[in-house]
Amino acid sequence: MNTLTGTWRRLRFIAGPTRTPRRNLHLANFLALHAGVLNSVGFVATATYTSHMTGLTAALADHLVLGDLGLVGISVVAIVSFVVGSATCAILFNWGRRRQLRSKYASVLVLEASVVLLFGLLADAVTWSHRAWLFIPVLCFTMGLQNALVTKASQARIRTTHITGMVTDIGIELGKALYRPRRADLPPVVANTEQLRHHLTLVSLFFLGGVIGAAGYLVVGFVTLVPAAVLLLVLALPPLVADLRDWPTP
Repeated sequence: MNTLTGTWRRLRFIAGPTRTPRRNLHLANFLALHAGVLNSVGFVATATYTSHMTGLTAALADHLVLGDLGLVGISVVAIVSFVVGSATCAILFNWGRRRQLRSKYASVLVLEASVVLLFGLLADAVTWSHRAWLFIPVLCFTMGLQNALVTKASQARIRTTHITGMVTDIGIELGKALYRPRRADLPPVVANTEQLRHHLTLVSLFFLGGVIGAAGYLVVGFVTLVPAAVLLLVLALPPLVADLRDWPTP
């Protein structure tokens, strides 16, 4: 019982206004798993990795040179949607911060969860032959929202979908751990094992989310996204409810 109480207490404060390195990592872990699910569902459905802005920018350049204007257009829409998602996060966050709301982070999660929930429930009913033009912007928008949220919460120390950067950092720390200096009079090269562990966890959770998303989509379709959206809502509700409870009556 004490373990369950402690777990619930931690969950209640994950999206709260008071940020600590531990809470930021807990939030990043949940969002890395969530991003993996969204990214893989998007790829299986549209053959596009909606969290991968590097790849989309490269695809934009390639398709522009090759003269494939349709793929140029979808790449532009995807990148712009990601930027709009990030900008929306900044607007919501600063609106809440100026009003000293406890839900300044949670409100972004509520928006993301609401979009993903509606998308998960309705997307399978869309039979339009060009439905990728609808699906990709929605998924990129949510990716922009959550990347900006974790960036804000952690003061740009953590990003949940920047796997290239995290894998690079993993390699750096492993190299430091394996380095054996020949001179004893020089200070040792010490790996940051805590950072290594955190990055390994985030990459593993993103991978796990990808497996869940791809397998789930093949079995039940976009409904795979519904549990992920519900989980985000559960994380976001405590600070939001606290603000609503204290909201001044007219």
